[in-house]
Amino acid sequence: MKSTLIILSLLGLFFSFSVNAQEQFTVQIEPLTIAEAPNIHSYSWGKTSDGKWLIVGGRIDGLHRRQPWAAFLASDNNTDIILIDPITDEVWSTSLSVLPLPLFEQLQSTNQEFIQRDNSLYVIGGYGYSATAVDHITFSNLTAINIDGVANAILNGTSINSYFRQTTDSNLAVTGGQLGLIDEIFYLSGGQYFEGRYNPIGPGQGSGFIQEYTDEIRKFEIVDDGTNLSISNFTMIHDTDNLHRRDYNMVPQIFPNGELGLTMFSGVFHPVSDLPWLNSVDITPSGYQVNNSFSQLLNQYHSAKLPIHDQAANNMHTIIFGGLSQYYFDANDNLIQDDEVPFVKTISKVTRASDGSMLESKLDIEMPAFLGSGAEFIPISDTQIFSESGILNLNNLADGSTHVGYIYGGIESSQENIFFINDGTQSEASNLIFKVFINKGLLGTNEIAVNGDSFFNMIAYPNPSSGIFSIEFSVPNDDPLTISIIDLKGSLVQQEKIDAPEGRFTYLLDLANNASGEYIVIIKGSNLQTQTTLIKR
Repeated sequence: MKSTLIILSLLGLFFSFSVNAQEQFTVQIEPLTIAEAPNIHSYSWGKTSDGKWLIVGGRIDGLHRRQPWAAFLASDNNTDIILIDPITDEVWSTSLSVLPLPLFEQLQSTNQEFIQRDNSLYVIGGYGYSATAVDHITFSNLTAINIDGVANAILNGTSINSYFRQTTDSNLAVTGGQLGLIDEIFYLSGGQYFEGRYNPIGPGQGSGFIQEYTDEIRKFEIVDDGTNLSISNFTMIHDTDNLHRRDYNMVPQIFPNGELGLTMFSGVFHPVSDLPWLNSVDITPSGYQVNNSFSQLLNQYHSAKLPIHDQAANNMHTIIFGGLSQYYFDANDNLIQDDEVPFVKTISKVTRASDGSMLESKLDIEMPAFLGSGAEFIPISDTQIFSESGILNLNNLADGSTHVGYIYGGIESSQENIFFINDGTQSEASNLIFKVFINKGLLGTNEIAVNGDSFFNMIAYPNPSSGIFSIEFSVPNDDPLTISIIDLKGSLVQQEKIDAPEGRFTYLLDLANNASGEYIVIIKGSNLQTQTTLIKR
């Protein structure tokens, strides 16, 4: 498939980013060589009480191949549990094959959901080959790992078996989602159930497969007394229109009112356009809120991320490192759209201001190669600057450069787009490690702020309406446009192609005879797309 590219002039679309009274800072990365660190991506991790990293799951190959017989081979599973000391540059490992088969199978899967609470690493789900099922499956397990216990066993060459416990629940059969924790409530958000061999042609081809997005935020408590392990108080929020996303970044946030929550950024795939999501979803203990006033164009796939809170200015920053994205900047700082969703070098920042507005910007540094997809940010052990939720307190940093953590692993690609030519040699799992520094007091000299809505700058009014909406937007060129109206079930309600003149244009939309409720209006040109939500009374 030929790439769809568009270059947009920065003139008039972007502007330098600064907010009064906020702490200025830049992000720096520096290579750290640990020769014995294994090549790995899409793994789970926890941290020992003395700062070592415990790594489990993930894969040791590169981007999965398109051919079902070659995709997600069991021989490329990570079947070891790995311990890394980033201070002494030492690495230890032992095989998971000594564990009972249910544990061994799940813990070598990829794209698990995981989180650490105290000394326990909780691992949920994951996708991979099961010898028991004689097929690739999504595992329905919750495994609790005693981090310090297994780390000491690895160091001492003793048995690791007693440090793993497992339970099974069909609600936990999820891969490619994210797991968050707020006030002892776990949030298993997004993701999918996948069974069978991957096939890009579709589930009805070849041996076939089952793919079901959860479309949910699943909330529960993990009851764990050190011996018994179970989940309780399970509830779910179902939304097929906004929670239909996987392989994204969910990041802890402090919202403007001071409440701790989570934000689901971007992800794939939008059910209508089969492209990444551009909006985000905020999660708090009281529920969730879809943010359609923000369009995230950069770093849309699961990669390393660092949340930073500026309490003095009440700003929440999220730094995202590399990965894949539908949009990126070229060497001349022109924004390029590529619907093949290529690997990128971009490092971006999303800032939520004290008024709740969000702004995305490209930082003035980038990854040194096409790196980051399936990588993780691992913070240093410093409770003075990191909260229990993993948010960095910017105000507690000293002026100047502070080492705050590491980026480890991920997929390294030889070029932007390899999916359709991938024979297994165009990418590989990385063992690269980067130290991450925050240089407080400095302002990036070439940050570029991105306003996704500026492509069309769409305004819908009145909204809500009893039926007649005026959709006003800017037409950037003379390409034909398609206006589509989608209901909350994902069904196409209306679609029309128009030849609008360049400049501002108003389209009258009549939904008077349609049922009350929410609708999504999508305006799409040959290379540009924007959307918003309409409410029909």
